[in-house]
Amino acid sequence: MQQAFATRPNELVIPDCCNIGVIFRALIAVNLAVFVALLLRTQSLRAGLQEFFEACMLIELACLFSLFMLCGLRQAIGTAAPGWQRLACSVVPSAVTGVIVHLMSGLDWLWNSFSHLDTSRGMLAAALLAAALQHYFELRMRAFSPALTEARLQALQARIRPHFLFNSLNAVLSLIRDEPRRAEATLEDLADLFRSLMSDPRNITTLDGEIRLCQQYLSVEKLRLGERLQVTWRIENLTAEAQRKARIPVLLLQPLLENAVHYGVEPASEPVPVLIEIGRSVDRLHIVVRNPVHPGARVDGGNHMALNNIRERLDLLYDVEAQFSAGQVDNMFEVQLRFPYVTQNL
Repeated sequence: MQQAFATRPNELVIPDCCNIGVIFRALIAVNLAVFVALLLRTQSLRAGLQEFFEACMLIELACLFSLFMLCGLRQAIGTAAPGWQRLACSVVPSAVTGVIVHLMSGLDWLWNSFSHLDTSRGMLAAALLAAALQHYFELRMRAFSPALTEARLQALQARIRPHFLFNSLNAVLSLIRDEPRRAEATLEDLADLFRSLMSDPRNITTLDGEIRLCQQYLSVEKLRLGERLQVTWRIENLTAEAQRKARIPVLLLQPLLENAVHYGVEPASEPVPVLIEIGRSVDRLHIVVRNPVHPGARVDGGNHMALNNIRERLDLLYDVEAQFSAGQVDNMFEVQLRFPYVTQNL
């Protein structure tokens, strides 16, 4: 037991019970488990259904209050040892169930439907179900998280870096004699960009930090592509302070711009518009990137790899609260992202 409580003290293993996807999965799993258990103890489907519907009030109250409490506790005890976090995931639902059963037992008109309920058994069942759900969500996060997603991102980065670095350095070399200050600024932008490219894909940054990184990337590409690259930024309902507070996954926007430049601008011989829209609607951020589609451009696996990687990272961090779409609209290739606006670490 002591060994389990001492391993990986900084790992966050409490499910994100504020997330709608986690709430839905937990409610469905608990209701299904209780329904099956009641069917096994009754003699007919009708009797089982009747008992289940009578117990629904208690089940939903216990589930929702437990989820709300764990949602608040996640930030408070997220730095504790994983064993203590797992213990909290069992103790909280058990205690909540015990309190609700105790309160209901004082209401005679309501308790008639639960007269067969044993408090200790209810608390034990809640603890076991909560432990099973915590284990499921922990395994799910580990399955989504490091190996597959990080390996794909590193493969994509390894493919992109040599080509991009070669072209960028050639562009810098052409500036050293005539525009040394601009060449120096470009090298600084390249250093910042590659520092971010080599960072852990699970890191979190601010929205304004990601925008700044994208502007550095575009300034390097502008040096190479000249007037062919025409970028328009539209930022709505987001003050400078909101952009500094908003937390998003690192390298969420930059790979989309790299795709837009590679497949939309490079094949063209005339100026090409790339449109970037970033906005906030209540508690959600939306990002849209559009670039023209050229019939002669070859779209290889790298494009899909970058898009699939972003989709997987959004699924991991936001579950069903994030939406991702990509496809051709008329003669434009459009990528849309929607995910929660958060101001603390994910």
